[in-house]
Amino acid sequence: MDITQDGFRVARDNESKDGPIVSVLIPTYNRRRYLPVALSSVVHQDYSNLEIFVIRDGGEDVCDIVNSFNDPRIIFIDRKENRGKAFSLNEALARAEGKYVAYLDDDDLYYPNHIETLVGVLENKTDCQVAYSDLYKVYCKVMPEGRRKVLSKVVEVSRDFDRFFVLYFNLAVHSSLIHRRDLLEKTGPYNEELNILIDWDMTRRLVFFSDFQHVYEITGEHYSSVGESDRISIQRRKDNSEYSRNVLTIRTTRPAKPWAKIKDMSIIFATDQLNRQTGKTLGSIWRHTFYPYEIYLPLPQADFRLNTDMPNIIPVPVNPLASEAERIDASLAGCDGEYIAIVPGGFAIEEMWVENSLYALINSSVSREGFELEGSTDELWAAVVRKSDLQYARRSFPNLPVRQSLKAAGIVLRRPGSEELPFQFDNLLQQARLAEENGNWAQATEMFEYIADHHQNQLSMRTQAAKAFFKAGDHARAAELSCEVNQQRPTVDTLLLEAKVEREKKIFVSAIELLERAEQILEGKELLWT
Repeated sequence: MDITQDGFRVARDNESKDGPIVSVLIPTYNRRRYLPVALSSVVHQDYSNLEIFVIRDGGEDVCDIVNSFNDPRIIFIDRKENRGKAFSLNEALARAEGKYVAYLDDDDLYYPNHIETLVGVLENKTDCQVAYSDLYKVYCKVMPEGRRKVLSKVVEVSRDFDRFFVLYFNLAVHSSLIHRRDLLEKTGPYNEELNILIDWDMTRRLVFFSDFQHVYEITGEHYSSVGESDRISIQRRKDNSEYSRNVLTIRTTRPAKPWAKIKDMSIIFATDQLNRQTGKTLGSIWRHTFYPYEIYLPLPQADFRLNTDMPNIIPVPVNPLASEAERIDASLAGCDGEYIAIVPGGFAIEEMWVENSLYALINSSVSREGFELEGSTDELWAAVVRKSDLQYARRSFPNLPVRQSLKAAGIVLRRPGSEELPFQFDNLLQQARLAEENGNWAQATEMFEYIADHHQNQLSMRTQAAKAFFKAGDHARAAELSCEVNQQRPTVDTLLLEAKVEREKKIFVSAIELLERAEQILEGKELLWT
């Protein structure tokens, strides 16, 4: 294996790898200075069976850069008009022929093992159709001449797969991800109406159809400038209304069924009239619900005069004199979701209003069990149940009010316990971070180790625990943990931490070796993972 001056490995002809074609998509816009490094990192992948799309989305001409590589695998889409990242990705995907699709921003880079590592996992080690690795987030200072001066490299995002979290927000940097191309036939193309969070929109749609395999290797770098950033995604987040529009669009997007990995939720909004309060509640549901849903609105035909852009609302015509139970029954007859949330008019809608109870229901192994929503009272009763249970209760006891019919059918309704709520990892991590901020390092160490032992993300949490132990003065435990992490997946942070402890123990040869390895990573002189 030869090493080029830019630090990338080049496979000799007799070292080329067999395997399915991978389509790599690199949209670029006004980043001439950084594009050569990004493109070089793809051209010099250990895995050679690639088609590499470079899509010029208007802006500066980059023909000379692309031509300088003289690589027949590069397909250059040279468009003068700026149409946005989503359009550029769709333009390339329309021509892509690979079994897998990979992505790279024009100012980031892959390590040589990136594609080989992820394709190897997808082809041989998992039933997942999507895999992602970890990336260094490279904090840098952009110098006056445009050069990037590296300040630090940290593994800032290293999360194990959590479908519920992806529905809420993004899980991984898009450049770290590879997926089967035929999944796009189910998800649909990139949404060209979005101008930020484009990556999350696609990642979210992918989880409807596949689990993701998290690969615990650092296989690339994602750059972030300190101070004012020129990234379009960062600049556009400053417009709060536009940011909210994008988030709401993403959270209400529903790919065509069938969904292999997600069960749908139908919300029966059992209001008895269409008024300002009804509109306000509907708006709150739109803003605060991230699990896929449709709203069934049982009202007399004459009341269907909604003036809203809110999607996923299905009117259900009912008799003006219909009781609440009859309105719910009319809605239930057309509900498409496996879970049914029953919400009365005037019910308070806040963040996680339905997801807390829904998550408990999704993960409950108890048959004939449902969960009341937080804020539910005798006067404003709200709950989420399995559709099959509600149908059984209404068939068996059609003359009873809905709540009483569930009870009569033996379906137990209760509130979820704290241990049944979603985002346990994130809540505990927030508490650990708070302990750090308050200088309570002993508590922070306990929490990080507890999270590592009882939740996902063990490597990341053991790294945090090692740092906290060092701050707490327990350098022996800090050394033990950092050494353990370095044997599995060394990072700049853990190498430096272990070096500090070795220096304190006056084991200078070992400390120097660790510092040199950290320096090599920071300066890009050597790739540790080859």
